[in-house]
Amino acid sequence: MASNVQLSETSSPRNQKSRPREEKEEVDYMQRAQWLRAALLGANDGLVTVASLMMGVGSIKEDVKAMLLVGFAGLVAGACSMAIGEFVSVCTQRDIETAQMKRAIENMTSLSAIDEQEEEEKKERLPNPGQAAIASALAFSVGAAMPLLAAVFIENHKVRMAVVAVVATIALVVFGVTGAVLGKTSVVKSSVRVVIGGWMAMALTFGLTKFIGSAAMQI
Repeated sequence: MASNVQLSETSSPRNQKSRPREEKEEVDYMQRAQWLRAALLGANDGLVTVASLMMGVGSIKEDVKAMLLVGFAGLVAGACSMAIGEFVSVCTQRDIETAQMKRAIENMTSLSAIDEQEEEEKKERLPNPGQAAIASALAFSVGAAMPLLAAVFIENHKVRMAVVAVVATIALVVFGVTGAVLGKTSVVKSSVRVVIGGWMAMALTFGLTKFIGSAAMQI
């Protein structure tokens, strides 16, 4: 009788439904946040930087070649800058975390097998500078390529400027939604924050570029 009761309990639909939930692995969003931050930051920077430069130059000189040349130069310089900056930043973070782990081990009188396993897992989860640098450079290039591709096939100057602004806005919304979905945060809040921040950065860069360019042409 007891064995029959145990079999019926283990084979009940309620227990069968609960097993997948227990065995389902939880996503480490803290680990995901490392590369997600680098990728979205790079994409946003590339998009905003190149779109701002192109519109600023386009407001001074109605030449598609000049816009594309400035945009391409911004893409290359920005991608290199993002890669180097991210590499140095993550190296510093990794050194600090490694030093902290060493101090924690030195303060322990004895390490059990479980503690040693935890330390190995922590070492495996340390940030990778090379991976972060590559992700930032690629993300910046992807973001910067969007306004370039939007402008290269348009002849009319006013239409070209409008298309670059619209494409930049749509891309900012996509970046905000993507970051919110992957990070399991508010989609509306993330999208609004990214779009408003991008508009402010583009407006400031556009205004300064136009002002400096206009003053330089008068000299």
